[in-house]
Amino acid sequence: MSPVRLLQLAVLVLSTSANPAVLADEAAVPVVVADVIEREMTPMTRIAGTVISRNDTRLAAQVEGQVVWVAEVGTLVAQSEDTARLDDVMIRERLVEDEASVAREQASVIFNASEIKRLQRLAKDNNAALSRVDQSRRDLAIARSELAAAKARAKQTREKLVRTGITAPFEGVVTEQFIQVGEWADIGTPIVRLVDTRSLEVQAWVPVSALPYIRRGMELDLTAEGHTAVARVRTLVPVGDDLSRLYELRLLPGASDWSAGQSVRVSIPTAVSRQTTVVPRDALVLRRDGASVFRVLDDNTVERVPVTTGVAAGDYIEVNSDINPGDRVVIRGGERLRSGQAVTLVSTVPDE
Repeated sequence: MSPVRLLQLAVLVLSTSANPAVLADEAAVPVVVADVIEREMTPMTRIAGTVISRNDTRLAAQVEGQVVWVAEVGTLVAQSEDTARLDDVMIRERLVEDEASVAREQASVIFNASEIKRLQRLAKDNNAALSRVDQSRRDLAIARSELAAAKARAKQTREKLVRTGITAPFEGVVTEQFIQVGEWADIGTPIVRLVDTRSLEVQAWVPVSALPYIRRGMELDLTAEGHTAVARVRTLVPVGDDLSRLYELRLLPGASDWSAGQSVRVSIPTAVSRQTTVVPRDALVLRRDGASVFRVLDDNTVERVPVTTGVAAGDYIEVNSDINPGDRVVIRGGERLRSGQAVTLVSTVPDE
């Protein structure tokens, strides 16, 4: 080292030792602190869940026929709009025949009604036997029953004609095609899968140990890919699965950009709430020998206090140690602190 550099270092050491205030200021570390508080905490655990649609159905053919059109996968279909159509030529021809039958039976009813009136006039002059009147009344009753049957057949054929279009019972997106144009569809043959992407809920499976702590209407946290939301418990099915011994939980998420089929994590309670001492999560300092916090003393020095963590909720976590509500702990700038080191309070985060 050059003589000039040695001289500069000597001057710096002498000036620092001669001015203790300068040394104290340089040793003080700027930190942000927060108050230790007491609050009610609920032990929670996270379980896997899936976003599903409340309306997810396979639309099937209600009449038989050849498929002439199927909506493409990804098509948004309005309620009552066709998702597929079947060939209706034969049904239309049958409808023409049924309507002709209705007209024929209608004419028969009119004729028999007129015949009864004519025979009744003749019967008054004893020109016709009463038995013929009775027979005409019977014929009229039969004609009316045949007319009713013909109208019923025509109505059924009209309904079949309508059902050659496989309509959407709700607004949704076509997600699968089970049949192609030109194939034959029998009654009950699946045609498309329709999913309502607006009416969503979360399905999860919870262990029996959590049942006492979950109730209908309570709100639970959801997380997925860094996104957090709140969902309300719609129902908890009180019958467990035979194999897994888990119980189905359904939740209604709030307005959010969820997608059917998306995986989420649901935070569920596992014990009753209790009052406990908590600190902000940022106060924890994790080192090889365990977790600790730095408590700020009245003389603006810090002491390292080992802690054992417990229940966590939001930005706070339970600590079990010689930490009391009202103490101040470092939440920013404590990474390189050591016990007895002086600090300068940059700001204080108030308790809730």
